[in-house]
Amino acid sequence: MSENPSAIIESIRARAGELYTEIVGLRRDIHRHPELSFQEFRTTSLIREYLLKHGVTVEHDFLDTGVVALLKGEKQDGPERGLVALRADIDALPLQEENHHDFCSVEEGIMHACGHDMHTAILLGTAALLSGMREELRGDVLFIFQPAEEKAPGGASPLIEAGLFEQYRPSAIFGLHCFPHIQSGRIALREGSLMAAADELYITVNGEGGHASAPHKAADPVLAAAHIITSLQHLVSRVASPYEPAVLSISSINGGHATNIIPSKVVMTGTLRTMNEELRSLLHRRLKTDIEHTALAMGVEAELTIVNGYPVLVNDHETTRKLREFSADYLGVENVEESEPVMTAEDFSHYLRYCPGSFMQLGTGRKEPQKGDWLHSPYFNPDESSIVTGMGVMSYAAWSWLKARSSGNG
Repeated sequence: MSENPSAIIESIRARAGELYTEIVGLRRDIHRHPELSFQEFRTTSLIREYLLKHGVTVEHDFLDTGVVALLKGEKQDGPERGLVALRADIDALPLQEENHHDFCSVEEGIMHACGHDMHTAILLGTAALLSGMREELRGDVLFIFQPAEEKAPGGASPLIEAGLFEQYRPSAIFGLHCFPHIQSGRIALREGSLMAAADELYITVNGEGGHASAPHKAADPVLAAAHIITSLQHLVSRVASPYEPAVLSISSINGGHATNIIPSKVVMTGTLRTMNEELRSLLHRRLKTDIEHTALAMGVEAELTIVNGYPVLVNDHETTRKLREFSADYLGVENVEESEPVMTAEDFSHYLRYCPGSFMQLGTGRKEPQKGDWLHSPYFNPDESSIVTGMGVMSYAAWSWLKARSSGNG
C-alpha cells in the first residue's frame, strides 16, 4: 500500500465499506442486549472475541468490565514507537425502548439510547480496519472500550486510577459521540471547552410540621423550598457572566402526603452545569450561602450536598487543529463543522486531564427530522450509515497522527 495520503484515504474508504454490513450486525447485537454501567459482561466478551479474531492484542484487564487492547504497527523508522489512543464507551441507559425495529432491546427497562452501541461498533470496525493496514502504521494504536460512562463517577476515572496512563503513554487520545442534530456523513469539532461539568444537587429543608389550618404554628418547609427555588435562579442571571454558559435546574421536589398537614421536611434534587471550573467553584459557594440564608429567613434550616460530576471537557487546541486537518482531508472540508458548546457531560474529560486529545461530534441525523432525534430518547434511532464515517475518520486520524509524530510534525 502506498503511503500517499490520497491512496491511504481511498484504501480506508474501501475497507470501511466492506466492513459495514458486519459492523452493523455487531451494533444491532449490542443494541439488542444492552447492559447497565459496570455490568457490561456480555458486551465485554463480544469485544474481546472480535478483537482477538482480528489479531489485536487484548491487554491487561484494569476493571471487571471493558477492554483495553493494543495494535502494534509494523512501519518503524525512528528510535521511539508512537502511540495514539482511541476510546469508545459501552454501557446503556435505564430506559424502556419504544422503537419497533427488529433489533429492539430484549432487556426490560434498558436501552442504548445514547449511541454507545454505535460507538462500540465503530471502534471495533476501526480496530479491524487498522489491523489490515498495520504495515502502514508508524506506531501503535491503543483501543479503550470503557465501561460506565452513564453513571457517576464513570468508568474513565477508575480506569486511570488503575494505571492506564502509567502503563501506556499515548501522545493523543481521540473519541466520538453520536449527535443527531448533525447530518450523517459529517462531524463537528471545537477547540477548548466543548461539554459541561455536571454536578448533582441534593437539598434538604427541615422545618416543623403542623396542621395546615394553622400555618403560623408551624415552620413550613414547602414555602421555604419554593423561595429557595426562586432564589437560586438569580445565580445564573446575576452571578454568572452572560458570556459564560451555565445551567441550574431543580428537577424534583418531594414532601408531604396529605392536604391538611404541613410536613416537617422537603427534599429537592437538581443539577448544575458549567463550562468553566472557576465559575463552577463560585457557584458551589453561592449555592450553599443562598440556600442557607433563604431558609434562615423563612424560619427553617436547609442543607446542601453537592456530588461533583464529570469535569469540563476541554479539547486540546493543537490536537484538535490537527484532527480538523485530518478530517477535512478524509471527509472534505464542507463536512467538518464547528461544534457549539453543549451542556451535557462526558467522562472523556478525565482522559483529557492526562493526555492531549479531542472529542468529536459524529453526525447521525437524517435529512428529514424523525421522532426521537435526540439523545436519551426511548425512540433514539441513529442513521447507521454514519458508522462508515466514524470508522473512516477514526482510522485515518490514527494513521495520520502516527505519521505526523514520526516525522516530527505531531
